[in-house]
Amino acid sequence: MDQPAPTLGTAPLLLIAVGAVGLLLLLIMRFRLHAFVALVLVSVLTGLATGLPVGDLVDTLLDGFGSTLAEVALLVGLGAMLGKLLEVTGGAQVLADRLITVFGERRAPFALGVTSLLFGFPIFFDAGFVILLPIVLTVARRFGGSLLYYALPSAGAFAVMHALVPPHPGPVGAGNLLGADVGLLVVAGLVVGLPTWFLASYLFSRWIGSRIDVPVPDVFGAGPGDDDDGSRVDGAGAGGTDTAVTGTAVRAPAFGTVVTLLLLPLVLILFNTGLNTLATYGVVPEDATWVAALRLIGETPIALLITLLVAVVVLARERFRRDEIEELLNSSLGPICAIVLITGAGGMFGEVLQASGIGTALTSSLNALGLPVIVAAFVIALCLRVAQGSATVALLTTAALIAPAVATAGMSGFDVALVVIAIAGGSTALSHVNDSGFWLVGRFLKMDVWTTLRTWTVMETLIGVIAFLIAAGLSLVV
Repeated sequence: MDQPAPTLGTAPLLLIAVGAVGLLLLLIMRFRLHAFVALVLVSVLTGLATGLPVGDLVDTLLDGFGSTLAEVALLVGLGAMLGKLLEVTGGAQVLADRLITVFGERRAPFALGVTSLLFGFPIFFDAGFVILLPIVLTVARRFGGSLLYYALPSAGAFAVMHALVPPHPGPVGAGNLLGADVGLLVVAGLVVGLPTWFLASYLFSRWIGSRIDVPVPDVFGAGPGDDDDGSRVDGAGAGGTDTAVTGTAVRAPAFGTVVTLLLLPLVLILFNTGLNTLATYGVVPEDATWVAALRLIGETPIALLITLLVAVVVLARERFRRDEIEELLNSSLGPICAIVLITGAGGMFGEVLQASGIGTALTSSLNALGLPVIVAAFVIALCLRVAQGSATVALLTTAALIAPAVATAGMSGFDVALVVIAIAGGSTALSHVNDSGFWLVGRFLKMDVWTTLRTWTVMETLIGVIAFLIAAGLSLVV
């Protein structure tokens, strides 16, 4: 991936980056400026300070904002609609009840995390997090306590799978650049990822949840017939339970129906990821029409759109009038508008930091340190992650930079896979205000910036560091 040549030296660029982050935190936390406005303002000031051409500044801002929204807005919008239907029809409650029946009340957070690990194999972080969020909120409302007990194991599971395990684009792209075997990369990702999730996400959620009380928010807004404060009385039984929605009692969907709807996007996405892998190895013809058609319906936005349409027919058609369905779907979008805008502005800030040449300046300096390959891979990816926010950019840039060293080091296939894991760990740690994912999670869970830093940022850092330490340890003994 090409990086722009820096217009300033490394030291001035680093000072500007640190100052920009500090100013952003000051505006949001001290002066209570809306995060969207603060991000746009600091992005402009950072671009000017780093010497970006004035004529290109607005285009850079719009490129960052638009590219982030292109990835996030469709997923969040469709996911929020699906989540609303699951919530108001009692589907989320049905699944939550079954999870609790199988795992027990004390293991509810663990059950949510395991479910997210399974769903996180083919589904990207954003989509998976939004789809399972109503189940997480339902379980949290039922048993009480800090939302962190329930949300962090789920969010952490999606983050681990997205960062470490193919077919997600980061490890696949880095693996291709380094010549890693996809099968070994899957094995290495699971061997490292599962204990990483347990230590960095599940156990951390138990610790931080006892110290920070985050209440359960009303993320999806009030639907037709809800009380003015957004509250609603939901039944708890599966299959035959009535749920008070739109002023009349409606029958909750069966457990099998809910599971089928949640599995549908997973199966559709597998068409895309599976066929991509098969085409890479020549098992199926890449240019065949049937392959292209299946890959199209497996694209995440299309898969979510199909799932939403099915959910409207299966969940809503016999429970609501057409105008009520329209009102339900419309009511799900209002609460997420701020989330989408802030996430896009976070991408804008990251784009400015990237376009300034900070990444190029950092990597040129770090390359001269002479560290072991796996350590250098982690350090370079971590610095790029902190500097410009995008985990994908950090991962692919680092892989391209160290590819010559890997090629000449005579590593085994498994060692190459562990280097990819180390890069992924560095590109995951220290998610902060220049990362769109920071704003997505923080705003969905209704956490302020300081709370998000103490929870999400710390968890992401633990994920990255623990994954690196396990990979480095395995490289010494395997």
